[in-house]
Amino acid sequence: MKPRAFLLALLAPALLAACGSGQPSLMNFKTTRTPNEFLVVPAKPLETPPESSALPVPTPGVANRADATPLEDAVTALGGSAAALKADGPIPSSDGGLVNYASRYGRDPAVRDSLSEEDAAYRKRNQGRILERVFSVNRYFDAYDGQSLDQQTENERLRALGVPTSSAPPVALKPD
Repeated sequence: MKPRAFLLALLAPALLAACGSGQPSLMNFKTTRTPNEFLVVPAKPLETPPESSALPVPTPGVANRADATPLEDAVTALGGSAAALKADGPIPSSDGGLVNYASRYGRDPAVRDSLSEEDAAYRKRNQGRILERVFSVNRYFDAYDGQSLDQQTENERLRALGVPTSSAPPVALKPD
């Protein structure tokens, strides 16, 4: 076999793999594991009736006996107030002023769709080089580096203006 033909046969799969279509991925995680929701919110113990004939008839739309309030439990586990969630709906009344101020110039109801389209186009333009895609090199932080905020510089700028700020992570912990 000629060296040129051998080299082409060797590179053909790599070139074809680099031409993949679909959603551009910058993270390149190769895993079959799914998130474990039981690590986030502790599960309540299961109840076993004394006899199987005592089991209730399944009724669609009725709350689960073992986990009657999953949303409220998750909010509480993450440090929120389940009472505020119940009383005020999706936006607590204590946050009404913030929501009104943030939307004072109007709001776009299709903002999620437009941001999703813009981000997909951005990721497609910044997929990385062929070998980075072939070897699943993580391109996420490189692609978004120009859009990231330097926490230390921003914290110093806001403090110089007299804006009260929380502390930023120490410089030693800042990712390179």
